[in-house]
Formats: sequence, structure tokens, C-alpha cells
Amino acid sequence: MDTLKYALIGCGRISKNHLDAAIENGLQIEALCDINPQAMKTLAASAGLEGVRTYVDYHEMLDNEDLDLIAITTKSSHHAGTALDCIRKGVHLIIEKPIALSLKDADEIIKESERYNVKVCSCHQNRYNKAVQKVHKVLEDGSLGRLMYANVAIRWSRDEDYYRQAAWRGTWEEDGGALMNQCIHNIDLLRWMMGDVIDEVFAYTDQLAHSCIEAEDFGIALVKFSNGGYGIVEGTTSIYHTDLEETLCLFGTHGTIKIGGKSLNSIEHWEVEGSEESAESLLEESFENHTDIYGFGHTPLYEDMITAIREDRKPPIDALDGRNAIELVLAIYESSAQGKPVKLPLSNIATTDFKGRFQRDEPIIQ
Repeated sequence: MDTLKYALIGCGRISKNHLDAAIENGLQIEALCDINPQAMKTLAASAGLEGVRTYVDYHEMLDNEDLDLIAITTKSSHHAGTALDCIRKGVHLIIEKPIALSLKDADEIIKESERYNVKVCSCHQNRYNKAVQKVHKVLEDGSLGRLMYANVAIRWSRDEDYYRQAAWRGTWEEDGGALMNQCIHNIDLLRWMMGDVIDEVFAYTDQLAHSCIEAEDFGIALVKFSNGGYGIVEGTTSIYHTDLEETLCLFGTHGTIKIGGKSLNSIEHWEVEGSEESAESLLEESFENHTDIYGFGHTPLYEDMITAIREDRKPPIDALDGRNAIELVLAIYESSAQGKPVKLPLSNIATTDFKGRFQRDEPIIQ
């Protein structure tokens, strides 16, 4: 197969990571698309692509360009509709998280991708962090024994300015809260590490510090897996002043591992039966000095997706993985709203079902 032809829809906060990964993997950059011409101009200039074709309407781009792969990095509420239009044009996709804001839309993406023989990759790039890759290999070879439980946490800070920068952030219609936007990567890792199939979820969510948004800025959940293991989820954007950490802890019958740092970028604890590797050596080996919270995972994710297209195989992180991540977030929302455990699997549930969840007569005291 010749060099794959690539385009990017959405030139906002995360788009440069995608464009850089596309360039590093030798994709032929055909076009950029965004409703804001200045955003396209700025992104193109940052990548030395001043002559690239630009569109303010992705339908026009699809009609005029012969493309192999598109990345969708628009606001969350536009992911599903844009994806379905691209799929029906026969173009393979990388969709920024979350792939949709409803299970109905996620299921439609899966169904239509199968119908049109299109490969869809859900962009959960943290799976490619060095520390995460190292730990997953240990799980695969059984060195940790039976996994009893895992704990994932994102303790980050997002101030009012962050939410004011884009009117869709923190809304039920177009985003969701801290769990759907920030914590979803850890939620994906929890399902990936623990065996994926979930029986039941019990959760609380709240709005502790951000009266400027509709959705939650804090959530905790207990997850019961069908294999007998448990998961604990904590996610917040309410940490004072600056991001504290993003962590994943695994507790097996033969070992304990903690991945930490601000964005799962280092192994902080390693005690595995029979292992001669030390936490100190693994910390040095796994540490990635990110300049932002997004890490370096986009480049290997793109590499894997390109290989999947060339070899006509399933993408490394497919649309079902993306659906599973949003299913757990929506289950947490549902359990919190009902005040009781929720059984999985779920169907026909969306972020918009929780409109008005945190309406208050009086604003939060700052």
C-alpha cells in the first residue's frame, strides 16, 4: 500500500499531538478542517504545513479529498456524528476520547464500521506509556497472580478559566464532567487491566468546586468485575492550584505495582514475586518527562493503527474499547443519580440523561 493519505478534523487543544504523530509516522497530510480558520492556520504553521488544504466544512472535505485515515479531535458532542459521516465514506478513523456521549451512538459507530469495513481506533493513548506497557506485560504473563483489585485516580486541577475557554466544557449536552473528560483514560486502563467484563457499579459524583459547569468535578466508584476482582475509581478536577497526580495501583496475590506521576509516566512501586527488577531501575526505565499531560502515546498509537490498516486487522484499541470506557462512566453517573448499585451491561443511556443533576438554588461557596 502506498503512503496513507490523512486529514484532521478539529484543530483545538489536542490536535497538535495528533498531527505530530501523523507526521512522525510518515502519513501524507492532505487537509485540515475546523470551523475556525485561524485555528487551522496556527496549527498548520506549527507543523510547517502552511500550504496544506483547509476546510471549514468536513462534508466538503470528504467530497473533495481521497483519504485513507482521518483523526477526529472536535468537541466531544461532535465525535459520533462526524465519525458516522466519515465511516459511510469508507475512511478509517482515529477518534479522540470519548468516542461518543451515548451508548446508542457508540453502538452505531461499531455497527456502521463493520458494515462499511472501516477500522475505528479509540484514542486512549495512555495504554502506550512505557510504564503502562511494562505493567500490562506482567499481567499477561501471570506474574502478579490473581488480581484482587485495582485503584485508579486522577487528581487534577482545572480552574474556571479552563472551562470558560470553551463553552461546551463541563456541559451534559456536549461533554460530561471530570470522569468523562479527564478520568476516562484511567477508566479505560482499569477495564483493560482487570479483564473488562463488569457486573456492578456503585458510585457517588458531586460538584465540589466548580459552579460554572453543569456536570461533576468529582466522582468515586466501586466496580465489581465478573472475574471476582474489584476496581476503585477516583477522579476530580478540584485539586488546589495545580495537577497532583494520575495513578494506577494493582494488587495481586503475588505482587503490588503502582504507576504514578502526573500522567501515569513512572513506575513508583514494584514488588512482584520472583522478579529481580527493582523499583529504582524500573522508575528510571519507565519515566517519561512529558511537557504536557498527554504524554507520548499518540505516536505509537498511530503506528499501530497504520499497521492495522496495512495488514487488514483489528485496530489496537477499537471502537468497542471506546464504548466500554464510556459505558463505565455512564454507569457511574447512573448509580450516583439513583443512589444504588447499577448492573451492567447498559444500553440506551447518555450524558444528557443527567441534565439538571447538580442544579442548586445557591452557588457553591468559593
